[in-house]
Amino acid sequence: MLSIRIGLAAIIVATIFSASVSQVTAHEHKNWNAVQSKAKGQTVYWNAWGGSERINNYISWVGKRLWDDAGITLKHVKVTDTGDVVSRVLAEKSASKNKDGSVDLVWINGENFASMKRNGLLFGPFTQILPNYSFVDVENKATTTVDFTIPVDGLEAPWGMAKFNFIYDSARVKQTPKSIAELLTWTEENFGRFTYPSPPDFLGSTFLKQALVELASDPSSLRSEVNTPDLLQETTKPLWAYLDNLHPNLWRKGSQFPASSAAQQQLLDDGEVDIHLSFNPGAASSLIKSGELAPTVRTFVFEKGTIGNTHFVAIPYNSSSKAAAMMVANFLMSPEAQARKQDPEFWGDDTVLSITKLSSADQKTFSQIKLGVATLSPQDLGPTLLEPHPSWMEYIEKEWLKRYGQ
Repeated sequence: MLSIRIGLAAIIVATIFSASVSQVTAHEHKNWNAVQSKAKGQTVYWNAWGGSERINNYISWVGKRLWDDAGITLKHVKVTDTGDVVSRVLAEKSASKNKDGSVDLVWINGENFASMKRNGLLFGPFTQILPNYSFVDVENKATTTVDFTIPVDGLEAPWGMAKFNFIYDSARVKQTPKSIAELLTWTEENFGRFTYPSPPDFLGSTFLKQALVELASDPSSLRSEVNTPDLLQETTKPLWAYLDNLHPNLWRKGSQFPASSAAQQQLLDDGEVDIHLSFNPGAASSLIKSGELAPTVRTFVFEKGTIGNTHFVAIPYNSSSKAAAMMVANFLMSPEAQARKQDPEFWGDDTVLSITKLSSADQKTFSQIKLGVATLSPQDLGPTLLEPHPSWMEYIEKEWLKRYGQ
């Protein structure tokens, strides 16, 4: 009993200490002029997914702009799983490395944000200090302030909107499925022509979430935290039954899954499958423009909607370059960076900004962006389905690996 009490006391002290460090540091960075002055000469190690050449090029452009304008060096640390970054920061906290951490900025959302917030690993709140945050459409884009049902509370800055969609080759597919149930029928009629990336790849996990939301008897229950094994098992039963029926129809009969989104994209380009998954409604147009996919690829969504969310950047509590990291986050929300990001020539990602809040010149810049032949209009993208609480996904990913992992 004594050892338990000592352990609890240590946890409480550590939590209070890390919280106080974060609050003091946040207070020191409340003056934007001081932030700009302090940021000059700092290096920001930005841990961000590195699986897309187009996104990597965009981040390189951001780095060049920050160096030219603010004297900040941006280092892109390419990661495949943000969960590994969370584990590293948590390990640093456990080792009492409360300064000079290895991560200054992280591209994040969902269960990874929930984990960092729960474990006191985040600096802030800081978003209200950033001048460009005033342009964010918090009124009409609810997921800019609530991340997978978890309040953001100023601990991460939004920099892109995402909506689950399907990229297909119209030269080979004449009629697309309109629901997760119709997708099963489609795979029965088009044997071996569909697959999805192996979780925890974020697109593979999102496919599972899409299926769960459509198949659950009460989708609203998925937006609450769950830690009851009986409820988890009962609610996810239809999902496992669906996958058991789906997998024999997949590419390589479901015995193997692409390791990543990039691997599945290559399967589409090679003609091995007919449908690719995306979380970017402008991705198909971008991939056509870059020559990575055929001019005949197009985009479709399900009739009753697909999952949508916002992706963010956050600053770990022990970053040694907090001022420069704030400068990066602020630039990512600038009209200049957001317009370039929305342009399919460079990325094709939807903006987090409210266009009506921008100057007339910036509004004109956005209006002149050509979204591309394969990009659906906002009305054709259909309803946005809300993400389940992260606790559901943590269970589903582990269970999927038990059932279907190699």
